[in-house]
Amino acid sequence: MSLYQLERDGDVQELIRVLRESDKERVQLRAAELLGNFPDHDDRKDVVNALVGAAESDSDAVTAAAIDSLDELGGNAIEQLIGSMAGVDLDADAADWVKAKAFMQALDADIPELRMAAANGLGRLEQADSVPKLTERFEDSDPRVRARAARSTGKIGDSRATGALESLLSDPKAAVRREAAEALGNIGNRQALQTLLPMYEDDNERVRRIAVGAFGNFENDKPVDYLVEALSDESPAVRRTAVYSLIELLSNVPTDRSHDIRETVVEKLSSEDDQSIVVPLVEILDESTQTAQRRNTAWLLGRVAGEDGRGRVLDTLVEALEDDDQMLRQFAATSLAELGGEDNMVERRLLKLVEDDDVDPEVKGQAIFTLGKVGGERSRKTLDRLIDDTEHDIVRKKAFSAISKLGGRI
Repeated sequence: MSLYQLERDGDVQELIRVLRESDKERVQLRAAELLGNFPDHDDRKDVVNALVGAAESDSDAVTAAAIDSLDELGGNAIEQLIGSMAGVDLDADAADWVKAKAFMQALDADIPELRMAAANGLGRLEQADSVPKLTERFEDSDPRVRARAARSTGKIGDSRATGALESLLSDPKAAVRREAAEALGNIGNRQALQTLLPMYEDDNERVRRIAVGAFGNFENDKPVDYLVEALSDESPAVRRTAVYSLIELLSNVPTDRSHDIRETVVEKLSSEDDQSIVVPLVEILDESTQTAQRRNTAWLLGRVAGEDGRGRVLDTLVEALEDDDQMLRQFAATSLAELGGEDNMVERRLLKLVEDDDVDPEVKGQAIFTLGKVGGERSRKTLDRLIDDTEHDIVRKKAFSAISKLGGRI
């Protein structure tokens, strides 16, 4: 029976037998790899023990595969191996600092896969005391180790790693640069973010995307120019990330600066390609669960949408008028007023909403407010009738206010 069939059948005991008894390195290696695919198997303990034994193989390839599989199994699987090497019992009840000490010792192992696993383990433990030892691995001869060490410092989030991570941004391996950029974004202090600014020009798309994604963590308008330039990136993923970061930036800046930065963003975006901005903005408003992001998006949409994306923006903003968040409804209303236009598209959509008896009076009120800014003679006549017909004070009050701006009652 093939090893693939054993994996499909979940026959880990037979895979273990093959791992231990086969005299072919290639077969042992494959068995070790496949055993890493059973993290929740009833015979997990036997799987872990077999892989720990295989990690002491005379074959470097089998050792590497066994270590990778132990790491894939998660839990305390890799800890059992490292504890064995360090002469420490790393059971489930062992203190995190004890585990971290053993992992730090394993960072000096001769086998790169073990150093990788140790770096991963330290990232899971998130012990700040391990940061200096992890940064030593930034000079490891194996780029995989450098990448894993960078990733773990990012998970720990200790600012002491910032300077060392900066040195990895010029690493010849894109994977290492990518992990360093993401780690700096996670740390997010002023030095880390400042360091990331030049990375939006990196040759590797994923590095650019990670760097651009981190720009949203700034609390000032410094990255606005970089983000606007990233809107013209050849990669759609980078362009979309730039839009998300612009919205995140607006959510993070101090309240007393947010208006100025909004105006700066609008000025920069107004000259950009409409569709590259509108599509991700619409997605944020439709899908985000963060209130500040959705409010900023609603405010921005009506001010940056050009003719090509106007219809889709209109649909999204009209839907936002029915949102539970009152401030979001207000921002959507002001954006609809900004959207305006001589084609009366906004007026027609809002009148349809106002004339629907099933629409909530609060929602009608927001729509009427906007009609007072963009409506014409048809709106004036509709609102005039509504004043007499409505049973809701808020609708009547909003209609009086809007119709006064349209020339008064007929």
